[in-house]
Amino acid sequence: MENMETTKTKSARKPNAAFMKAMTPSAELADVIGANPIARTEAVKLVWDYIKANNLQNPANKRNILADAKLSKVFGKDEVTMFELTGLLGKHLN
Repeated sequence: MENMETTKTKSARKPNAAFMKAMTPSAELADVIGANPIARTEAVKLVWDYIKANNLQNPANKRNILADAKLSKVFGKDEVTMFELTGLLGKHLN
């Protein structure tokens, strides 16, 4: 019998087209990141830039985000975890 070795070739990772598709933010999210159509990944990045610029991370637990007046309209509550962030933003992108 022959020794059959399988070689795996590592292919370059392809970006998911669904994440790269430009989507229109809701009015509430547009107050934070602007009204131009934007990819979901860029929207998350811009929200994080806003959070850091306005010092909205909970000092006691950096994984939590304290919503200001603009973000509370997007989140629907006063404090969210960073893991909830993308799910909540997805509801505001059409």
